[in-house]
Amino acid sequence: MKLVLASQSASRRAMLDAAGVPHEAVAAQVDEAAAKESLKAAQVAPRDLADALAELKALKVSQMIPRALVLGGDSVVALEDGSLLDKPESREQAADHLRRMSGRHHDLISAAVIAEAGRPVWRFVDRARMHVRPLSEGFIQAYLDQEWPAISGCVGCYRIEGPGIQLFAKVAGDHFTVLGMPLMQVVDYLRTRGVLAS
Repeated sequence: MKLVLASQSASRRAMLDAAGVPHEAVAAQVDEAAAKESLKAAQVAPRDLADALAELKALKVSQMIPRALVLGGDSVVALEDGSLLDKPESREQAADHLRRMSGRHHDLISAAVIAEAGRPVWRFVDRARMHVRPLSEGFIQAYLDQEWPAISGCVGCYRIEGPGIQLFAKVAGDHFTVLGMPLMQVVDYLRTRGVLAS
């Protein structure tokens, strides 16, 4: 049984590579923005939003490759006031996101869904609480000088494995969840399916 990652996410691919998990990556080709807007309009909770988007990606690729295990993932950033942040579309929007997070905490929710033969067979959703230190305007601009546009694909405007760690006073939760996938739980399931040695 082979594993297919329903994503072109560099961080999710790197996690699987580093863990020695053989896989191929196939872009899910879903209209993620439209799906997210529809789910938000239905007032779906952030946890369920991440889960639904991960499932959407897994199912789309699973329909194309039914004999594989297809892993879909998604991450959602929920601010203290309940609002959600999307990936920034411009440097100015990234700066605004950083100002909104400054001196506050937010929840980073990462979901993983595995589909087989066009149906979900496994899922796991995890949450990390991210405490952002107070950020000066000077720091925000210097940070974006260094990290933009690399973080344009990052929902929280940070790569915690790089300079993004400087945004935080404290992180409570699993490191892999912060990177975008509850990796230990994924790997555990793959062992039960014989993709990895047990």
